[in-house]
Amino acid sequence: MLPQRRHAEILRCLTQEGSASVTALCAQLATSAATIRRDLIWLEREGVLTRVHGGAVLAPSQEERPFDRVAREDGGVKDEVAKAAATLVRDGESILLDIGTTTHRLAAHLRGRDITVLTSNLAVYEELADDHAVELILLGGVVRRNYRSMVGFLTEDALRQVRADRVFLGAAGVRDDGSVMDDTVVEVPLKRAMLAAADQVVLLADRGKFPGGGLARICGAEEIDVLVTNADTAGAGLSAVREAGVEVIEG
Repeated sequence: MLPQRRHAEILRCLTQEGSASVTALCAQLATSAATIRRDLIWLEREGVLTRVHGGAVLAPSQEERPFDRVAREDGGVKDEVAKAAATLVRDGESILLDIGTTTHRLAAHLRGRDITVLTSNLAVYEELADDHAVELILLGGVVRRNYRSMVGFLTEDALRQVRADRVFLGAAGVRDDGSVMDDTVVEVPLKRAMLAAADQVVLLADRGKFPGGGLARICGAEEIDVLVTNADTAGAGLSAVREAGVEVIEG
């Protein structure tokens, strides 16, 4: 198993349980204690966990806020971006919707459309489950109940079997150099798999994401085709995105 996948699985375990022992992680990941300890040292240096005797606990900064709480924050701002993004979708297209609250709002603007939606976002599934106009494909994986999403190698494997016209991607922030970042390490491999599964990458980033931070890098601005945002056009991060040749649509 590649180190990136082990790291994602370790973070998934900690996100679900709050802590994990080296012994339990060895059994789950079918690897040696020495390898797990090296992984824990690396992840502690990255600030996402704290090592304790015999295992590790999730770092306080990584304790995830519930989806419903995040959804209530700056709802109008996110909806502006989602509404503008919906205009990019054409009838007959297949689209991937990422985990997150802005993509959930985008789904609400796509009701009644003759499209196929692929997603691991359970909130998107709930939004579109009763809409018979939309062909809805729910990607498998491990359920993260707190954030109403599915993650893990099963989700990544499913993404390797599909091809979408566009992916609508969320992020924690965009740095001044145009790097697209996320705070939840366990989501990053899934987001990267979505990038590889789509012909066009559309980043949804409201003004609160500029300038933005985040623990892990999803991709650079050069891997984004379109940015939908309502951010101040004078910001450094947005300038870096434009310089990379990304089409910017103001929501």
